[in-house]
Formats: sequence, structure tokens, C-alpha cells
Amino acid sequence: MQKPSIPKGTRDFSPEEMAKRNYIFDTIKDVYRRYGFRQIETPAMENLSTLMGKYGEEGDKLLFKILNSGDFLSDINSQDLTENNSVKTAHKISEKGLRYDLTVPFARYVVMHRNAISFPFKRFQIQPVWRADRPQKGRYREFFQCDADVVGSDSLLNEVELLQIIDEVFSRFGIRVCIKLNNRKILSGIAEIIGEADKITDITVAIDKLDKTGLVKVNEELASKNIPQAAIDKLQPIILLNGTNREKLDTLKNELSASETGRKGIEELEYIFDKISRLSLKNEVELDLTLARGLNYYTGAIIEVKALDVQIGSITGGGRYDNLTGIFGLPDVSGVGISFGADRIFDVLVQLDLFPENSMQTTDVLFVNFGEEEAAYLLPVVSQLRREGVCCELYPEAAKMKKQMSYADSNRIPYVAIVGENEMAENKISLKNMQSGEQKLVDVKTLIQIVSE
Repeated sequence: MQKPSIPKGTRDFSPEEMAKRNYIFDTIKDVYRRYGFRQIETPAMENLSTLMGKYGEEGDKLLFKILNSGDFLSDINSQDLTENNSVKTAHKISEKGLRYDLTVPFARYVVMHRNAISFPFKRFQIQPVWRADRPQKGRYREFFQCDADVVGSDSLLNEVELLQIIDEVFSRFGIRVCIKLNNRKILSGIAEIIGEADKITDITVAIDKLDKTGLVKVNEELASKNIPQAAIDKLQPIILLNGTNREKLDTLKNELSASETGRKGIEELEYIFDKISRLSLKNEVELDLTLARGLNYYTGAIIEVKALDVQIGSITGGGRYDNLTGIFGLPDVSGVGISFGADRIFDVLVQLDLFPENSMQTTDVLFVNFGEEEAAYLLPVVSQLRREGVCCELYPEAAKMKKQMSYADSNRIPYVAIVGENEMAENKISLKNMQSGEQKLVDVKTLIQIVSE
């Protein structure tokens, strides 16, 4: 008999892991709500017509496609199969796919519900997404995204607010991060200035690897994309930009003075840096020109967050996308958003041992079961405690005391309540602290006070 298994790149989560994951989701949700974001959900699967062509050629390859129900081969003829054209064949046998991210489904949602939405529309969404990627450390085929987006507002105050959200979330987690900021218009300006405007993607993909491969490899990659040496030479002061954010912006002003698009990008970043300088952010925000994520739809600010004390990829990212709803027939709706990578944040919290102890605890007190009479007496007591907000359990069988205590231990239940004949006669409860071993006789009101502290 074959052993049960799950697909590569997916995971089961134990009750302990779910308690930790919920700590992450609840923290992010709480911060989102404080900034006026409201929650929506969209289906796990979308029409492939919604998803295809939105993530670039590589992204399209990573879409999980769903076979049409019924006889999915009914539209396929022998010629289709002998042509060996997998793209054409896939199109005929699959009309739906699992969502690759939450941003494109959100754009589709906005267009479909535009008459019911009041703009600016601030939404957050916490759901799983799927990518047919090669599983590796920190990268899964099924993972959760925790997105917040504002659509229908051009104001850069939205970017400022999203940076505050990032700072607050990671401050609550106790994770030290560097929030990296760039602007697509600056990248466009750079490509324009060196006379290679049509090669912006090649240039930014190469620059993006500076941290990983170093300058020599970046220049080699640029040359391999048929970018002239003169243009590569012009890029050097920009690639090697250093100093404070202010100094970097001043250098860029000189280098990009002839590019109107570049100057606009610099203005936008100056505005954002000016506003966050008035706020007491706990984490550093750094201008990083090598940041080139999401070029297929970001048009303004680009945001990426790196953990400082752990070697792991980006744990949050985002940016502004002025044209995303245009692909669904609703032009001129500007949007800006961020996405927290919950799975990577989980890994960071584990590595740094930053989960609070009470994030593991689900039950506050276990009531020992001595038999039918005691259980009948305890049922209304347990109900009362639950109404008062105490998480509690009555052990279901009158098992040996040792077994019931062992259950409390293995489930990290901090208190055990013991009620036998004597306690029932006095209308009291013997409450045992499982950590200290201390035991005392209390009434229900006192028990609630103790276990709620």
C-alpha cells in the first residue's frame, strides 16, 4: 500500500504551527485595520484569460493550470497532439488556473465591482497563492500572501502610509529590517539617458543581481544583452551609487537632469523621504537603485524589505502600478500596494526565536474528569468560563489522573482544575499551576481572574 504524501513545495501545519501562523496573520490584520484597510477574498482559481500575460513570460510558465471538467480532450484532435505544441494544447484543455498572486485578482475585482466601490478603495487580502516553481529553502509552491492596496488615488501619502505599516508590523514582530525604496521612473530615466530605453528590462534585471554576483558579472551580463560599452560606462556611477539617501538623490539629479521621466521619479522619492523623516520609524528606509522587482506592472515606487539578522530573500515587497486595471478595460486607475511574505516571516521568527510564548497557548485551563457526577457538575462551570472569555476544556473520559495531567503537559495548558466530592461540597475548585506546581482552592470568579492574567 502506497504511503500517503503531499505534493512537493506544500506543507501540513500542526496546531502549534497554526498558532504561530495565526499570530503573524492577526498582527498584520490588526495593523492593516488601524490604517483603514478592509478585507476582501477572491476565488482560489481564476480564468486563465485573467492571469495569462500579466506576469511576463516566466510568470506565465509558473501558472498552475486546471484541466477542464468532464472530457477535457474533447476539443483536441490528433493534429494538436502530433504538433507537440504544449501551449496551444494547454489552451484547449484548460480554461482556469490557480492564482499566482493577489494583485491581478484584485485588479479584476475592482473592475468587476467598480460601481459598488467608493474610491480611494483600501483593501487587504490574506489568502494562499500557487506557483509551479522549483521548491527550495524559503520558496514554496503554495504560500500565503498578505496584501494591502489602495486604488483610485495618485497621492504619494499612500506610499508613506504603506512604509509606516511595514515599519509597525516588523517592530511588533521584533524583526530588524531594512526597507528598500526605488522608483520605476528613475530606472526608465537611466535607460533613456544611456540611449537604451528599449533595454530597460535587460538593464534592470542585470543591475538587480549586483548584490548576488558583483559588478564584473553585472557588466558582463549587460554586454551579453548587446548594450554598447559606452552605455555600460555611463551606467557605472549609477550602479555604484552610495552615500546617504539625500546624497544619492543629489547624484541622480545630476546624472538624470536630461530625462523628464527620471526627474519625476526623483521628485516622487524626495517627497516620500521628506514625509517619513517627520515620522519616528524604527527601521531604516534606504534608496536602492538595484531594486527592480515587478517591472511588468510597477510604474512608480518600488518597495522591498530585507531582514537584517537572517539570510533570506525579500520578506515584503510592493510598489505603485498606474495601469493595472487598464488590462481589464478600466484605464487611469492608479494603485499602490504591499505584500507581506507570511511564510518567510514565519521562518525568520523561528530562526530568531521571536514568537511570544503565549502564541502557542490555545487552552487556558483543563478540567479533570473524575466521573459522570463530577462531569455533570462541571459542564455549566465550563460554559460559564467560556462565556467569560476563558479557553477551557473538560477532559472527555474519566481516565487516570496521570493521563489527564500528561494531556495538559503535552498541549502546554498552563492550569489544571480539579473538582472532586470535597470541592463540589464547598462549591470550590482546586486550581493547579502546571509550571510552578502550586495548587490552591478558589471560587469560579477567582479562577477566571488567575487564568486571565
